[in-house]
Amino acid sequence: MKAGIVGLPNVGKSTLFNCLSNAKAQSANFPFCTIEPNIGVVSVPDSRMEKLEELVKPERVQMATVDIVDIAGLVKGASKGEGLGNQFLGNIRECNAIIHVLRCFDNDNIVHVDGNVNPIRDKETIDIELQLKDLENVEKRLEKVNRAAKTGNKEAQTEKALLDRIRETLLQAKSARTVVPENNDEEVLLESFQLITAKPVLYVCNVDESSAVSGNKYVDQVRELVKDEDAEVIVLSVGAEADITELESYEERQVFLEDMGLKEPGASVLIRAAYKLLKQQTYFTAGVKEVRAWTINIGSTAPQAAGVIHTDFEKGFIRAEVIAYEDFVQYGSEAKCKEAGKFKVEGKEYIVKDGDVMHFRFNV
Repeated sequence: MKAGIVGLPNVGKSTLFNCLSNAKAQSANFPFCTIEPNIGVVSVPDSRMEKLEELVKPERVQMATVDIVDIAGLVKGASKGEGLGNQFLGNIRECNAIIHVLRCFDNDNIVHVDGNVNPIRDKETIDIELQLKDLENVEKRLEKVNRAAKTGNKEAQTEKALLDRIRETLLQAKSARTVVPENNDEEVLLESFQLITAKPVLYVCNVDESSAVSGNKYVDQVRELVKDEDAEVIVLSVGAEADITELESYEERQVFLEDMGLKEPGASVLIRAAYKLLKQQTYFTAGVKEVRAWTINIGSTAPQAAGVIHTDFEKGFIRAEVIAYEDFVQYGSEAKCKEAGKFKVEGKEYIVKDGDVMHFRFNV
């Protein structure tokens, strides 16, 4: 599962990517600096891991991760191939969610492709290009399905009805994610269309350092604009985040954050939000060799969770031994959880909860 960072050129995408991944994507003051999409495997900050490490004292610790993709800046006309349009749209189609970066700071030394700072216009530029590309794909699909629908084919008629609604939505300059499937068949169909504007999105307002805590007038405009989108808005000073990553020690970083009025780096907030946006959650395995956070889709069953460790675990699944994270922390060990009756044995139907501490029994 991948979240793609998108936006106009020069809004801070590559600098943000560097902060998130500690990869060194080229970052410069001109458009199309990132041409090949950079992919960073980013650890998901989770305070629960520190507590488990403290209790279990393992030889090593392995955090959960999320893949972040830095994609080239998009310009007007991208849907028709302008700039790096076709490549941009192909790269974003391969992602599962969108992190849309908006420039919300004034700085005469950093050029803006449209001449001045206006995050509302910038958002609309990106949205329109993505909507136009989706509209092109929907209309191509409608050409094919219309013929089958006229013959009385029920599946084709269902698909046509959904495509007509999506087309109407896109023509109103609204994204496909605002179309609510009316039943399970439509839900499956909508996912199969792989429309760019159907992907979940969160907005990152890149502000100056003084606005990192409470935002500014630009952030207020963005919040007002997206209030009906069911999308999270995160305020982040990408320049300050870049300075934080350059500091060597934890203590230095904490002093920097305190001076800014922040409790933790904004990058940490963003990574957790991206993880959530991808509908991911974490379960733990905890032993003296290793304490590890494993990433699964929300709603995964115990065998599916076991399969993340190894496919044999899923194939030969017998049972899962489960302790809730809160109980593990309260009682301090697996043995004490057993004594307190907090150790559960679950079968194939068990839906894993975020934070479960698990051990699997299997036979292949």
